Amino acid sequence: MAHIVVLGAGVGGMPAAYDLKKTLGEHEVTLVNPNEHFQFTPSNPWVTVGWRTPEQVQVPIRPNVERRGIRFIASAATKLEPEVNRLTLADGTALSYDYLVITTGPRLAFEEVPGLGPEQHSQSVCTTPHALHAAEAYQAFLKNPGPIVIGAVQGASCFGPAYEFALIVDADLRKRKLRDRVPMTLVTSEPYIGHMGLGGVGDSKGLLESELRQRHIKWITNAKVAAVTDSSVTAIEHNERGEELRTHELPSRFTMFIPAFKGVDVVASVPGLCNPRGFVLIDEYQRSTKYRNIFSAGVCVAIPPVEVTPVPTGAPKTGYMIESMVTAIVHNIAADLRGEAADHKATWNAICLADMGDNGVAFVALPQIPPRNVTWAKRGKWVHLAKIAFEKYFIRKMKTGDTEPIYEKYVLSALGILRLKRPS
Repeated sequence: MAHIVVLGAGVGGMPAAYDLKKTLGEHEVTLVNPNEHFQFTPSNPWVTVGWRTPEQVQVPIRPNVERRGIRFIASAATKLEPEVNRLTLADGTALSYDYLVITTGPRLAFEEVPGLGPEQHSQSVCTTPHALHAAEAYQAFLKNPGPIVIGAVQGASCFGPAYEFALIVDADLRKRKLRDRVPMTLVTSEPYIGHMGLGGVGDSKGLLESELRQRHIKWITNAKVAAVTDSSVTAIEHNERGEELRTHELPSRFTMFIPAFKGVDVVASVPGLCNPRGFVLIDEYQRSTKYRNIFSAGVCVAIPPVEVTPVPTGAPKTGYMIESMVTAIVHNIAADLRGEAADHKATWNAICLADMGDNGVAFVALPQIPPRNVTWAKRGKWVHLAKIAFEKYFIRKMKTGDTEPIYEKYVLSALGILRLKRPS
């Protein structure tokens, strides 16, 4: 009997554990995560403005996975030794494995910008605890409103939450009749609004520029954030050749930036496993290029930028794209156990519902990384409602363990949206 360890219980890890156990049956599956709760990260902007509580966007891991026959260990991993197939946990326990699936998500590299991060002078919506911390700061801000700066720093690869948060804050301030007292600026390393680290998706540039203009949100693109203080942001704007154009000193009473990501230390420290930023190097089957019994999915995998930009930007790894990676991993581990060659490849297709507080923009990119077979973007109130419905739907999936209900599979298949590539 083989032992498969899944390291990390986020959008990739928890579904991976469920699907591995369902597919492999008699084989042992162990899920390792530093804390006891799954966090639905896309809802964190709502937590910050008080539209959700942390309890509404979290799922207890242990009772749900153990009900499915999955062992759960709530502990951080402190050492990975691939040569002997062993993880060491924070309490010193050694955990041996036959296969390892790395789904840790990123380490948030706040240290790369002076003053950045919840422990210093900016807020974050990257984790639910960060969103709760930001919610406390936001409530204090509402008592003495003023300028707000929101954005994504150089090297960031997740731009959607910055746009979402800016537009959700705008909607919340309008509901509170405070919007007229709050100048807002979006600062981003993207070469243009709507680039998203993907070279744009459909008319994302036009749609998002229009939305920002309509809401009186100014923007600065090709920007490097030089420093953040408790009352200001210093952003250096660059031209298309990457040369410094001008320095902006922006007053701010509430600041939120998406940081650049790196790989988590326990994984990044393993020689040959990761690139210089600590992201896992994988082949077309989601398998480590060095260690054949290690697979990886999600934000922690190495994907090169889709194009060179004047200020560094990374490529995002979004929800459905991550689900397709997980599906490929499950099939390829099953094949390996049967003595067959891995032959399943993830499509990396992407479906994104970007909430704007009272409406939203939906993006479909098949695949996410260009060139694409399908590129589509639409705006409307229905996207806001769809995002609410999707939140409840995905959280329910994490409680039930049914990660791809048959109706989801057939509906998306009818739309040409598949998790796995068809054989050549």
